[in-house]
Amino acid sequence: MYLYPKWIRVWHLINAAMFLILIVTGISMQYTDKENASYVVGFAKAVKWHNFAAIVLVLNYIFFVTGNLLTKNGRYYRIGRKDFMSDLGKQFKYYSVGMFKGEKHPFPVTEERKFNPLQKLTYILAMYVAVPLLIISGIGLLLPEITIKTFFGVSGLILTDILHITMGFFLSIFMIIHIYTCTLGAKPTSLFWGMISGYHREE
Repeated sequence: MYLYPKWIRVWHLINAAMFLILIVTGISMQYTDKENASYVVGFAKAVKWHNFAAIVLVLNYIFFVTGNLLTKNGRYYRIGRKDFMSDLGKQFKYYSVGMFKGEKHPFPVTEERKFNPLQKLTYILAMYVAVPLLIISGIGLLLPEITIKTFFGVSGLILTDILHITMGFFLSIFMIIHIYTCTLGAKPTSLFWGMISGYHREE
């Protein structure tokens, strides 16, 4: 099944590359200071590349949202079924027990359903909640003059920094889990090749 058109594959590649740069440079900035240039990437370079990757990520995200609005790909991110919660339970049971027993996938990929219920919820939270919060907080750190000075007696810049780091952490965990679940296709490499060729191989 041809499920990954070229624009999705280009977006996905850029998104993955920018996230890797953001993770490495973000960690470098978090655990070093301006005088210490020995950690992974020097502080000055880390700031430069972090800002560059962030700008590309924002533009790429706008491309992603626009693409979902203008193409049928957006339907995969809609939750409309009344039994969605029970479907979530079935999918969780499959991941935790069923697949180790060789059971069939409860929600196989079709042209109408690219994501299983757990994937759909996770992708929605990642792409439509965590990424926007990461971008907004990142803009606040890049332009501190627009950040609220205090919020309930706490520095707005500190709260913005905490939000940015928290979203970065959760999205980093999401990426690790995402890479792992991509090995659960017909073959460990099937889903990776699907993102290169555009075609999904049925299990």
